[in-house]
Amino acid sequence: MLRIPFDDVLARLAAILGNLGFTPDRARACARLFAETTRDGVYSHGVNRFPRFVSTIRNGSVDPAAEPSCLSALGALERWDGRLGPGNLNAQTCMDRAIALARAHGIACIALGNTNHWMRGGSYGWQAADAGFIALCWTNTMPNLPPWGAINPVIGNNPLVLAVPRPAGHFVLDMAMSQFSYGALENYRRLGQPLPVPGGYDSAGQLTSDPAAIEASQRPLPIGYWKGSGLSILLDAIAAVLALGNATHRLSTDPLRESATSQTFIAIHPAALGDAARQSQIADEIAASIHAATPADPAVPGRYPGEQTLRLRAENLAHGLPIDESTWSTISEM
Repeated sequence: MLRIPFDDVLARLAAILGNLGFTPDRARACARLFAETTRDGVYSHGVNRFPRFVSTIRNGSVDPAAEPSCLSALGALERWDGRLGPGNLNAQTCMDRAIALARAHGIACIALGNTNHWMRGGSYGWQAADAGFIALCWTNTMPNLPPWGAINPVIGNNPLVLAVPRPAGHFVLDMAMSQFSYGALENYRRLGQPLPVPGGYDSAGQLTSDPAAIEASQRPLPIGYWKGSGLSILLDAIAAVLALGNATHRLSTDPLRESATSQTFIAIHPAALGDAARQSQIADEIAASIHAATPADPAVPGRYPGEQTLRLRAENLAHGLPIDESTWSTISEM
């Protein structure tokens, strides 16, 4: 595993994107989202995923020059067309728009259709929390998760992000509707490690902790069994209906052709109701109650969602971003 300074990674990725049709500003913004994802410890969707992103540009699934546009609006609710542009830039733009509208109305919702994979969904939760806003956002995906009671994947693992701002450290949850995302399965497989808990079924229908077996069977386990399955279906329905976009069953099953997805971005401005100090105090009390819980393993104390991210961010900025040697070699050859 290599350790490469953040700025070096950012410059290398931006240079590659500049040669693929991105303007200099958009190349750097897109590259930054990839580098920050690895900086924050989400290795499956950061620099390790960059070569796949380049492939989707080269095969025409992603238009590097396309920017999202507003199709219709009513007060704090807007519908946008992603125009098949880079998914992470589209998502960042729509969360920015939701924040701007929520600043005026207290709450806002942007429905985005015809967009592409947003990479790390948590990026947009951190984006909102850094601006002082509560966030809820989600995306649908290609069919990669069987509905409860079935064996073939016809629903998506549809990641959901929730964030609450807090001066001492934001709460940010970024979770797929499967016990482990496919990116996480790939990461465990690459490291030659089993999953910490069973994450799906093998081809014989047995629960397993073998990530490769789950990838092969395409039967990851929904979170909460039937509950995760139901939540996946409703997230897909809300995103597609609001955006008038594609639902999961209409998306390609080819990972390199996973395009024209639907997403939802909701921002809430808590300070608009006053007493921001009390809001921060409540969040601090929640964090303190989690830290006070008796850990099952004394070496692994309880932590709130986002706490690990802050630790890894500091570590990776100090020592360099950890990047797989073969991945960096591939990127260097670009």
